[in-house]
Amino acid sequence: MTAASITPVAGAKSPSADIPFNKKPVSPVKVVGTVIGYVAMIAVAAFTLLPFVWMLLASVKPNNEVFMVPFKWLPSVWHFENYINIWTKSDMLLWVGNTVFFAICVTFLQVFTGSFAAYGFSRIKFAGRNTLFLVYIATMAVPWQSYMIPQFKMLSSWGLVDTRWSIILLQAFGAFGVFMMKQFYDTIPEELSEAARLDGLSEFGIYSRIVLPLSGPSIAALGIITFTNTWNDYMGPLIYLRATNLQTIQLGLKTFISQFNADYAMIMTGSVLSILPILVVFLIGQKQFIEGIATSGMKG
Repeated sequence: MTAASITPVAGAKSPSADIPFNKKPVSPVKVVGTVIGYVAMIAVAAFTLLPFVWMLLASVKPNNEVFMVPFKWLPSVWHFENYINIWTKSDMLLWVGNTVFFAICVTFLQVFTGSFAAYGFSRIKFAGRNTLFLVYIATMAVPWQSYMIPQFKMLSSWGLVDTRWSIILLQAFGAFGVFMMKQFYDTIPEELSEAARLDGLSEFGIYSRIVLPLSGPSIAALGIITFTNTWNDYMGPLIYLRATNLQTIQLGLKTFISQFNADYAMIMTGSVLSILPILVVFLIGQKQFIEGIATSGMKG
């Protein structure tokens, strides 16, 4: 009997059907552990999101229901017009415009300077490179409050206080960005750089045409972190900015609260608007952010 003469019998099971794919018994302990893990994660997520949900609902409540007792989650009347009225009752457009300007400028400069310096520490060999990198990274352990006054005096002597340059220069350079980008650059094979050098490409050409295009996830992660920190910064603008036309949204909301300290619903509306851009930026770049964070510590 030859192999060609063997024909499948109608209704017979295929030999592969007896292979126990996905038939391994699951331990009840593992099932219970998985359920408990998911329940715990849902509980933590709900606990974290609960204040934001309350703030969102409070922003559309009548003012007398925000802190009423007994507590009510849903408003008796939905006041969505609060999101229109706040633009006329405050300089929200000016505050948002200033904050967007600072956030974009600082994010661009910190991503550029951080990635450029990280390339030098990762790819260019020079005497004392590792020592210099360790000293530079060690500055992350120094709290800003310890050198806040000398920094203010330095910028003041240059005439930059109460100007946009003070906030931009204050945050345009950061050791965290250099550290994060270097960790990613170390994962890129050195053979790519060596081949480019043999082809006559300069170091700047290697950085701009080879290394930088491969750094999308890390750049996205660093950009989101920097944008968020700049957007939420309160102390920097409070110290360096005096003119009302330079106020950021954090300073503006503080002024708004002092003027409308009894209008709780409107205050909640302003707070929601202050976090909305951060939420949008993160939702757009969350995939690249997670990938960038995950790959920055990998080797080889």
